[in-house]
Amino acid sequence: MTAYRPPYPVPGVIWASLPLPSLLIDPQGRILEANPAAEVFLNASARSLAGQPVLERLAIDAPMDEAFARARANNAALNVNDVDVASGERAAVQCTIHLAPMHDNPGVVLLILSPREIADRLGRSMGTKTAAKSAIGMAEMLAHEIKNPLAGISGAAQLLSMGLTAEDRELTDLIVEETRRIVKLLEQVEQFGNVRPPDRRAVNVHDALDRARRSALVGFAAQMTIVEDYDPSLPPTWADPDQLMQVFLNLIKNAAEAAGPAGGTIRLRSFYDLSLRMRRKDGQRAALPLNIEIIDDGPGLPPDIAGEVFEPFVSSRENGTGLGLALVSKIVGDHEGWISVESVPGRTAFRISLPLAPKEKRKDL
Repeated sequence: MTAYRPPYPVPGVIWASLPLPSLLIDPQGRILEANPAAEVFLNASARSLAGQPVLERLAIDAPMDEAFARARANNAALNVNDVDVASGERAAVQCTIHLAPMHDNPGVVLLILSPREIADRLGRSMGTKTAAKSAIGMAEMLAHEIKNPLAGISGAAQLLSMGLTAEDRELTDLIVEETRRIVKLLEQVEQFGNVRPPDRRAVNVHDALDRARRSALVGFAAQMTIVEDYDPSLPPTWADPDQLMQVFLNLIKNAAEAAGPAGGTIRLRSFYDLSLRMRRKDGQRAALPLNIEIIDDGPGLPPDIAGEVFEPFVSSRENGTGLGLALVSKIVGDHEGWISVESVPGRTAFRISLPLAPKEKRKDL
């Protein structure tokens, strides 16, 4: 067996710091690497696990051969939710299994086990309402700790490059490039947990939409056609204008990325609808009559994740972080609003429903 060799040095602190059991699996289904959490879960050393068929070391109550084949064929991450996983003498535990192809190494797949017992323990210890929030809190802590050694790795690579040949400098340049990419991802994780409380005031939703539209057209949505379909009579909402613009910008970016380089059409629609009411924190039911839809004509959301797109780390895109829509949902929730999505091939519509600004505040506009 030829041992797996990454194309560039991997910062060991990242692999060792992952709190969930994680394995690298080769195209033949054999274990290439196991992190410390996996060693504990499997009660075996990484050295002894190397080269072992993963499905002989893990008894998984799910068609994993099919799942691996699908992840490799689509070159996209997928989850296998709520399955029993046993190993050796260890009793079966319920887990969610995350599979993610390693794009720089065709056929190699990262397998992460997320045991429910760990999620439950984290939820209790951190006082969060859901395991997803626990995962975010844990990720924020790791992001902060990992960024410092990454800066050292990047700096060391730059120093090494000064005395190398042009061919060898390609490798050190790759180290610098990839560490910067990881830092950017970690900053997104930190941003998710550090969104300040909204500074709410009376806001014209069309002003925020127009700011987002103009910004998108000179950047990531330059290849798109954006159509405005506004109800000009809409009263103001009660929102933080900058955060509201961020919500619209993220959704327009999501639509533009779904269309791809060929481009497409994004429709921005606003309308008044009194049918939706939500229970506020004080127990009273409040109407959310101001509705904004961002509609694209792209391929639609994959059916297997359509119901989870607002959860952290759920993404259908290659190299997607799964934090953009989760951040949108968090901001809308902080504004006592509601966000939903309807998607079929050729039409995906994200709808945001927001409350009216208090009557005494509307005169500010």
